[in-house]
Amino acid sequence: MILWIGSAIANESTVRSGDVSAAPNSAPIEVPGTELPRSGTNDAGIATSVDADWLDRISSATGIPTRALAAYGGAALALADEQPDCRLGWTTLAGIGAVESGHGSYRGAVLQADGTIDSDIRGPALDGVDFASIPDSDNGKWDGDTEWDRAVGPLQFIPATWETWGADGNGDGVTDPNQIDDAALAAGRYLCHSGAMSTADGWRAAIFSYNHDNAYVDLVARTANTYSASL
Repeated sequence: MILWIGSAIANESTVRSGDVSAAPNSAPIEVPGTELPRSGTNDAGIATSVDADWLDRISSATGIPTRALAAYGGAALALADEQPDCRLGWTTLAGIGAVESGHGSYRGAVLQADGTIDSDIRGPALDGVDFASIPDSDNGKWDGDTEWDRAVGPLQFIPATWETWGADGNGDGVTDPNQIDDAALAAGRYLCHSGAMSTADGWRAAIFSYNHDNAYVDLVARTANTYSASL
C-alpha cells in the first residue's frame, strides 16, 4: 500500500494544462525502450543508464526535472530487462511522481543532484481518522513517527511497504525511500507485481494496487498521457 497525500492538487502546475480534457478512464499503453535510448552504462545506478541528450530534450518538452526523469527512465529500462512482459513505461512512473510529490518538490522540497530531497516529504499520520490505521512499523526510522506510519519520499512509500519492496536504484548499498532512484525502482517492481501493463485494464489494475482510489488512477493516467502528448 502506498498513500496519496493529495500533492497533485497542490502541484497542479507540474501537469500541462491539456491533461484535464483527457478521458477520465484513459490509460497509457507503453512499450519501454522503444523511445528511451540507453547511455551504454549504469555503473552509478539506474539514472546513468538513460541517454543524456534524451533527458535534456524530454525534460524541456515535459517540464519534468532532469534528475527525476533520469530516475523514471532508468527504472523503466531496468524493468524492461528484469521483467520485459510487464511493459512499464517511464511516463507511468513520471505520472505517479507528479501526483505524489510534484517530482520531489512538495511543500518547497528540492530534488538534489544525488537524487535525495533537501527536506522531508511525509504524509499525515495513518491513525485511522482520515486515512487507514497503520501503527508504526519502522520505529520512526523513515517517517519520524514512532506511533503511526506515514508515507515518505518522492513516491510516497509507507514504511511497512518499503520494508518489502525497498530497492537500491543508485547502487550505494542502501535502500532509501527518500532517494528517487531507489523509490522509482521499487515503485516499478511494485507495479509489475500486479501483472502486465500492456492493456488498459492491466495498467489500471497496477495503478489501483498502488493506491486504491479510481480518481487517483484517472489522474495518473491523464498526467502520463499529457507527458506523452508533449513529445
